[in-house]
Amino acid sequence: MKKIYILFISLALVAMNPAAAAAAQKNANQGEKKLAQPSGTYLFAQKGGEDLFLDIYDPAEGSETTLDGKQKPTVLYVFGGGFKEGKRDSKAAREWFAALNAEGYKVVSIDYRLGMKGKSFSRNPLKNFKITKEAVDIAVEDLFSATAFIIDNSEELGIDPNAIVLSGSSAGAITVLQGEWEACNRSVRAEASLPQGYHYAGVISFAGAILTGDGSIRYAVEPAPTMLLHGTADKLVVYNQIKVLKIHFSGSDALARIMKKNSYNYNILRYADRGHEVATAMMNALPEELRFLETNVIRGEKRIVDLTLDDPDLISFDKSWTPSTIYKKGAPTAGDD
Repeated sequence: MKKIYILFISLALVAMNPAAAAAAQKNANQGEKKLAQPSGTYLFAQKGGEDLFLDIYDPAEGSETTLDGKQKPTVLYVFGGGFKEGKRDSKAAREWFAALNAEGYKVVSIDYRLGMKGKSFSRNPLKNFKITKEAVDIAVEDLFSATAFIIDNSEELGIDPNAIVLSGSSAGAITVLQGEWEACNRSVRAEASLPQGYHYAGVISFAGAILTGDGSIRYAVEPAPTMLLHGTADKLVVYNQIKVLKIHFSGSDALARIMKKNSYNYNILRYADRGHEVATAMMNALPEELRFLETNVIRGEKRIVDLTLDDPDLISFDKSWTPSTIYKKGAPTAGDD
């Protein structure tokens, strides 16, 4: 019972993102950063009474959009916020988009329904699992709907549908890892939205995990090249793994072990003794991300990287935010501005 309680504390705390607030404050202290501006906004779905939009950010004028004669892939971003808050056009994300645009990459940033908005956990761990899994499931469903929209309108949008790299932060990282896993295993959601045999070109996860209620993680087909970034002391999204019966919450370390065992194409950057601040470390790891995109994704090389880092420029996590102080009724949240 103690393990299952810890599992759902960990899931609940995805919503509490003080690192994002710290990132916003750092930006304010250092002056305004260059932020990408969308070239177009599109309605891709209407679900549950909500309009879901996606923004397109084109490569910067004069940037190199090809490598070795191949078009650079489009990076599809899913924001974080614990499935209860967040937005597709936050300042921190648009700074990262601008950096990718400068390197010749098109970016798409999407909405998704926030399944945990207005909900709270009870003392019943199975009920908590159910509402959390439902939130993850509808986020993945919306990710697949956005993908289907891009595929159907690829010519108008100027996007190669076979060259889409998923990326996400925190709850968004959970969504993209879960989405790639479901695509590989042709889940009901994948069957409903994605063409038969469709594959993403890559995945970049900033502090993500996979949540399943039917046992350990297995891939029916080899997943796309995957880059995992995670703090080894993350108390909000598990770094390793929590298992209770058939409920598995598998973080970057556990997923890297699976990928190593099966000789999959992956990189993992482990931030020693760091917490959930890695969810907002997109700019800190930009050189490594670009090399992953160029080498593992575009060139298709199986360059396996397993690094443990100590980045002094990474924003420190507020140590006063702990499970005991955050996981209580009325606890404050910090959105990504």
